[in-house]
Amino acid sequence: MKLGIVIYSNDPETVWNAFRVGVFSLAQQDHVKVFLLGKGVESEMLDTDEFQVVNEMRKFSDAGGIIHFCSVCIRIRLSDDFEMYPASSMSDLYEIIAESDKILTF
Repeated sequence: MKLGIVIYSNDPETVWNAFRVGVFSLAQQDHVKVFLLGKGVESEMLDTDEFQVVNEMRKFSDAGGIIHFCSVCIRIRLSDDFEMYPASSMSDLYEIIAESDKILTF
C-alpha cells in the first residue's frame, strides 16, 4: 500500500504518534511519505521528555520513509533548520495525494 501522511499539528504527542504509524506501516512493507504542513513544519522542535519526536522522525527516515516540508510554511516561521529534509511545494503534496492509496491527516 502507498500511504500519505499529512501532519498539520505542532502537538508533540500527535506528531509523535503520526510518525509511529509511519514506522509501523513501513515495517509492513508499505511505501510511506509524510508532508509537514502549517504548524507541522515545527516537528523537529517538539521534543519533550515523554515524546521524542525527532527520534521517531529518524526511525521513520531510516526505515525508508520520505519526509517533505512546506517551504512556504517554514519561511513564514523564519527558520531554515530543516536540513534533513527537502523543501517541498504544493505540487509535491498533490503528488503524494495522487499516488497514495490512503491519506492520513494529523
